Amino acid sequence: MKNRIDIVEGDITLLDVDAIVNAANETLLGGGGVDGAIHRAAGPKLLEECRTLGGCATGNAKLTGGYELSARAVIHAVGPVWLGGSHNEDRNLESCYRRALDIAAENNLASIAFPAISTGVFHFPPDRAAAIAARTVLDGLARHDGIQKVVFACFSAESAALHRNAIDAAYAPASGASSA
Repeated sequence: MKNRIDIVEGDITLLDVDAIVNAANETLLGGGGVDGAIHRAAGPKLLEECRTLGGCATGNAKLTGGYELSARAVIHAVGPVWLGGSHNEDRNLESCYRRALDIAAENNLASIAFPAISTGVFHFPPDRAAAIAARTVLDGLARHDGIQKVVFACFSAESAALHRNAIDAAYAPASGASSA
């Protein structure tokens, strides 16, 4: 499954994949960071469609067209705001990655690109978020044979390194397992 994952440093809006994931807020009406960049790159029709969706709960995701993007679809995943770790942040972050993968599979989207959800203005610790993303994506690939490629589109070299390390750690045999 590891061969179905790529990690790139760059702009998610430029990737030629079936779907890109938007690190959205609950309104789905745009915002800063990745959310704003996706809305700008997709053009005004994305906002028009998002207005019809009635928002989205934290931990969930919704699908729209890609409009002026290379990607034909956008999956808007609402990650949690970091509140110290005792408000179901881990569970909600895992849920939005899982829901995005489920939506991709349900809509025959074979390639999907994720940003580092919740690690910007939502302040989720990047190393912790990368570990959750890696485990959830590997699990999702095991459940969805139709998803051929998952790309982690990282905004910085540091984020790319965290994701590479998290994929390696998640893919490694469980600690304590005997190799003899």
